Amino acid sequence: MSMIAAFYSSKSILITGATGFLGKVLMEKLFRTSPDLKIIYILVRPKAGQTLQQRVFQILNSKLFEKVKEICPDVHEKIRPISADLNQHDFGISKEDMEELLSSTNVIFHCAATVRFDDPLRHAVQLNVTATQQLLFMASQMPKLEAFIHLSTAFSNCNLQHIDEVIYPCSVEPKKIIDSMEWLDDAIIDEITPKLIGDRPNTYTYTKALGEIVVQQEGANMNVAIIRPSIVGATWQEPFPGWVDNLNGPSGMIIAAGKGFLRSIKATPLAIADLIPADTVINLTLAAGWYTAVHRPKSTLIYHCTSGNLNPCNWLKMGLHVLETFEKVPFEKAFRRPKANFTTTSFTNHYWNAVSHRAPAVIYDIYLRLTGRKPRVTKLMNRMLRMLSMLEYFVNHSWEWSTHNTEMLMSMLSPEDQRMFNFDVRQLNWLEYIENYVLGVKKYLLKEDMAGIPEARQHLKR
Repeated sequence: MSMIAAFYSSKSILITGATGFLGKVLMEKLFRTSPDLKIIYILVRPKAGQTLQQRVFQILNSKLFEKVKEICPDVHEKIRPISADLNQHDFGISKEDMEELLSSTNVIFHCAATVRFDDPLRHAVQLNVTATQQLLFMASQMPKLEAFIHLSTAFSNCNLQHIDEVIYPCSVEPKKIIDSMEWLDDAIIDEITPKLIGDRPNTYTYTKALGEIVVQQEGANMNVAIIRPSIVGATWQEPFPGWVDNLNGPSGMIIAAGKGFLRSIKATPLAIADLIPADTVINLTLAAGWYTAVHRPKSTLIYHCTSGNLNPCNWLKMGLHVLETFEKVPFEKAFRRPKANFTTTSFTNHYWNAVSHRAPAVIYDIYLRLTGRKPRVTKLMNRMLRMLSMLEYFVNHSWEWSTHNTEMLMSMLSPEDQRMFNFDVRQLNWLEYIENYVLGVKKYLLKEDMAGIPEARQHLKR
């Protein structure tokens, strides 16, 4: 019998960010392993022309929830969407909904955040710091709350090379930052942003670090834990390999390379590509929720959900795995993709040359115009170049994350829980994972016909 699955049965759970990538994987796993849970509250931002219930059905109608609907046919009745906007005071939640949340919630998973690296500081602070503070205030009024689990990032302290499972101080207290956002105008905030973030690369990593300090300060009298995943990729095993539904990070790069837009990137080949599958993150998150509620640690425990310490794979190997998979599973081409050529010079210099080919994009858009279609490729190319520019910092650095708490948690699980909530990345076969990742991108993101693979292979040979 799984202790973790039994713990979540009959529980009322609040998830923020449930419409995001990790939020969906979290919901799916909860329903699949604990179908007797009482209810999952999800905070949903109102959308014009779509009811909250329609948003729920949209989530449930994805391939991800196929197994859940077999195990738990009434799953839609167990999801209670709450109209909320993290940019508003009290999230704009109605009085009736707020009373229900405060009186019923047993466990909170705070997954909501802005993950845009180039977000203006004001917006990043609002979503990653102020909203976290407000949610903790709500949590402090919940008499039945057993655990508050905060999803952060392993890169919140990327200005350090060795990162322990501790919360590091920032030069300015989060409360002062929150207060200053209320009266400073945008021009002044933009001017002081570089000074505030210091040697961090962007507002995302800075505000996630501030958010952790807020969790430590405001959650001092609660059972709180922080999960720090590295670069989150497609699912490894559950509910099936290779599921992904967004263009963030590696997924966008795989599409760009597979379609022929991306010829090479500037990266340090021997730097560790600290990729972590989404289901691994969620398994650790659910295990941490159980441990935090049942064992009630005296202090806030931070769990690093990273692969580099236990099963390292560098960017060179990662790139070769992707290219090897393209040979087996070619994408429907936009442009002809030249074969990558890794030379000894590349290895000794530790760099792949960065070459951006805007010309083919411009030519293709001219062709689209001439054939009466909307030009779109140059826009995609520019978007991709911006993405690569933002990722450059992360593909040219390596970090060492200690994983003592994560390994301790693994040792606390029964054999059944270690199997059902597996977050042991030492078992991950990178070549197999990358192959499933590329297949998942092709199938679930690009919606390409898998029956067309033989034809695409012939195209690639030509």
